[in-house]
Amino acid sequence: NRRPAELRDAVAELIHGGPTSDTRGQLIDDSKPLLLAMSRLDYVKNPSGLLEWYANNDSLRQEANLVIVGGQLDATASADDEEADQIRCIHRLLDEHGLDHQVRWVPMQTDKHIVGELYRYVADTRGAFIQPALFEAFGLTVIEAMSSGLPTFATRYGGPLETIVDGVSGFHIDPNHGESSAQKICDFLVQCRQAPEHWQNISQGGLERIASSYTWK
Repeated sequence: NRRPAELRDAVAELIHGGPTSDTRGQLIDDSKPLLLAMSRLDYVKNPSGLLEWYANNDSLRQEANLVIVGGQLDATASADDEEADQIRCIHRLLDEHGLDHQVRWVPMQTDKHIVGELYRYVADTRGAFIQPALFEAFGLTVIEAMSSGLPTFATRYGGPLETIVDGVSGFHIDPNHGESSAQKICDFLVQCRQAPEHWQNISQGGLERIASSYTWK
C-alpha cells in the first residue's frame, strides 16, 4: 500500500515499454513471470553466463521472461574493457538465439526507489531474482531481493551460501553448472504454476531469514 503509483508506472514502462535508444528487447508475452538479474556487467558477476543458460533451456524460456538490469548497452561508450566485453557478449547471445521478445535489457538503475520497486514489480508477477556470480563476497542484491519478498536464486560461492537456506528461504545455484542451474529455476516456476502456495512459502521464508539475521541491529 506504500508503493507510489508513479513508481509502479515508471518500472512498468522500463520493463514492458517499447524499444528505446538505451534499452534492448520488447517482451511480447506479459503474462509470464519475470526473472530479474541486476548487477555490474563484470565477468565475475556472470550476466552473459545467465543469459546463455536461459537461451539454451527451451522450457525456461517458455515459463518466464528475463530482465537484465546492468551497465550500459553501447560497448564503444564504456571506459571499462571488461564491461565492454560483456556488453558485446550479451548483444551476440541475443542475436544468435533470437531473444529480443523474451529478454529485456535496461541500463543500471541508480535511483534506490526505482530499484526497490523493481524487486516488488517482479514479485507481483510471481517471478524470481537470479544472482549467478562466479563468486560473491557478500551479495547485497540478494539481501535486497529477499527482503522484498522476491524468491532468490544465488551463487553457492561466497556470502549467499550462508544467507540462503536452500529450499527454505531461497535457492543455491552453481555457476559452473549452468544447465542444472537453469533447470532448477525452471522446476521452481513449474511447481509454482501448479501449486501457487509454493511461491508464497519461499517468499515468506526469505522475509523471515532476513528479519532474523540481517537487521541493522
